[in-house]
Amino acid sequence: MTGSMPRKAALAAWIGSALEYYDFFIYGTAAALVFNKVFFPASSPATGTLLALATFGVGYLARPVGAFILGHVGDRFGRKRVLVFTLLLMGVATFCVGCLPTYASVGVAAPVLLVVLRLLQGLSAAGEQAGANSMSLEHAPEHRRAYFTSFTLSGTQAGQILATAIFLPVAALPQEQLLTWGWRVPFWCSALVVVVGFVIRRKLDETPVFERTDVAKLPVAVLFRDHWADVLRVIVAATIASVSTIFTVYALSYAVNTIGLARTPMLWVGVLANVVALAAIPLLAGLADRVGRKPVFITGCLLCGVLIFPYLWSISIGSYALLFVLGIVLFGVAYSGVNGVWPSLYGEMFSARVRLSGMAIGTQIGFAVAGFAPSVVAAIGSAKEDWLGVAIFTAAVCVVAAGAAATARETYQVPTARLGAPATAAPSTVVASTVDG
Repeated sequence: MTGSMPRKAALAAWIGSALEYYDFFIYGTAAALVFNKVFFPASSPATGTLLALATFGVGYLARPVGAFILGHVGDRFGRKRVLVFTLLLMGVATFCVGCLPTYASVGVAAPVLLVVLRLLQGLSAAGEQAGANSMSLEHAPEHRRAYFTSFTLSGTQAGQILATAIFLPVAALPQEQLLTWGWRVPFWCSALVVVVGFVIRRKLDETPVFERTDVAKLPVAVLFRDHWADVLRVIVAATIASVSTIFTVYALSYAVNTIGLARTPMLWVGVLANVVALAAIPLLAGLADRVGRKPVFITGCLLCGVLIFPYLWSISIGSYALLFVLGIVLFGVAYSGVNGVWPSLYGEMFSARVRLSGMAIGTQIGFAVAGFAPSVVAAIGSAKEDWLGVAIFTAAVCVVAAGAAATARETYQVPTARLGAPATAAPSTVVASTVDG
């Protein structure tokens, strides 16, 4: 492995994830601000908001299906093919969302088409992070795996910044222009994703670890035979992503539609929190390379469970100063302890021959739960005082995710070649045990 390859893999993961998740998160912003009026105008305001948030969750529902399909492809035919395919699918689906007719034009066909395209986005996202994480982990130096894999999530944060930032001028448009053509512009910009992302990723080499692996004919069968407990562990731990979806979707909708706060300041909270996260994620990942994955991840989970209470309360009282500070600390710092570490924590549970499948299936089922968290908490209540129930729900998820991570094996000192092997296995046993499932 050349000295520059870890950096190339990390850069490709960062750029690709930024472009991919720009697409994914502009949908969430539009669902919170616009889609209830454009695609569900016949419903009451509260019902329209609930339906719009549900279409956001549909993308997560498609992710487990995509995880099984793309996980098989990635572990059977290589990481690179998955990374190119997911980017192309996401870019095309997102561009098409911007071209959709509204409910006023074609009736119920409009939200139906919206859901179909959201499903395609979900299928794409299912393989994106697992593929990028596997690629960067398998290229990374032994003692810096958490640091190099964290660039996938730094890219995700950058995508959220781009998604939120492009909505700042759009959200400032007069209501009529926003609801007719303004909301479409961010989706049309995804055409750049296809061109830029394809050029970057098609030049990336396959990982040496994968090329030396005795590839299984049915990686998923091997995964559930040898790593079923780790898959379950990742599923539960990955529900911590509920913090992200509640912060980026529910809190925005609650602030604007229930409390009546201005759209632009709330969008800026997300931008600034993600800017802080860009610096915090690699720093906290570097810490995990020194002290272990579990302490950093678990601390991040528990801090999120505590901070969600004052953050939602600050929105309920309409304090811009408080919600800015608390939002940045919650999402920019505490949640970065989770985001900086989970790529290495989850990926190191599995051997190379099932790593992409294990990460994709485990995370995407957990993320599917997280994707519907905004709908669940919206059903808890949309009144001003209902923030406390939402905070309790979020804190409970944080505690459960921390508990799942606590049961995992600490792997920061395990050599890459022995990742996913039984703790007592000798290196020769690891190679000899590679039989097809």
